Amino acid sequence: MMLWNVMLAIVWCWLQGSFSAANILGGFVLGYGILFLLSQRGVINADNYVYKLPKAIILVLYFLWELLIANIRLAKDLLTPGIDMKPAILAMPLDATTDAEITLVANLITLTPGTLSIDVSADRSTLYIHAMYVEDEAEAIAELKSGFEARVLEVLR
Repeated sequence: MMLWNVMLAIVWCWLQGSFSAANILGGFVLGYGILFLLSQRGVINADNYVYKLPKAIILVLYFLWELLIANIRLAKDLLTPGIDMKPAILAMPLDATTDAEITLVANLITLTPGTLSIDVSADRSTLYIHAMYVEDEAEAIAELKSGFEARVLEVLR
């Protein structure tokens, strides 16, 4: 369905006579709307794509927000006297079960400054994470589970 959406965006740009970024984005949104309507009417089976794309966009936006917040926190810590760091190793129980789910959760955590995925347990039920700013371990784990892991599972399941 993503290919159909891209093709509809290209057709839109061709009809408009311009392949600008705004036209491509507009064509993509219009194509998504067409696929959504066709899926709702039962003409095509695009339910998986139609409902997962907004969740994937939310995941990307959430990651970018967390990236911004983490960078601001690190910059503040580097530029002010004293050390606010309270590092800890967290053992986060995983609801993610497949390799793709675990890998994506671990990579998103690692890409966020101040956190690093260290290892996954042999039975793949626990992800070990080094975090630089941990006031309460249970709260930090709950935040990671309700943030990255929950959003990844919404997209991949």
